[in-house]
Amino acid sequence: MITQEELELIQGMNADFSKAKMGLGDLELQKQGLLKQIDELRMTFAKNEQMLIDKYGTDAVINIQTGEVTKKQD
Repeated sequence: MITQEELELIQGMNADFSKAKMGLGDLELQKQGLLKQIDELRMTFAKNEQMLIDKYGTDAVINIQTGEVTKKQD
């Protein structure tokens, strides 16, 4: 039989390993949630971008600071 000290060492290392795996799982869930959010934002962006293209034309340049619409320079 192993000593109490050895048992406690192994138990502590096992607990630390389990905590690390749980933390990694939590990070993966956060990552998946953020990836889903990014996909949703991309779809919304594309839809709104197309709406602006339809309204202002394919050669429109919109200043996102001021909202000014100009035409592309050749």
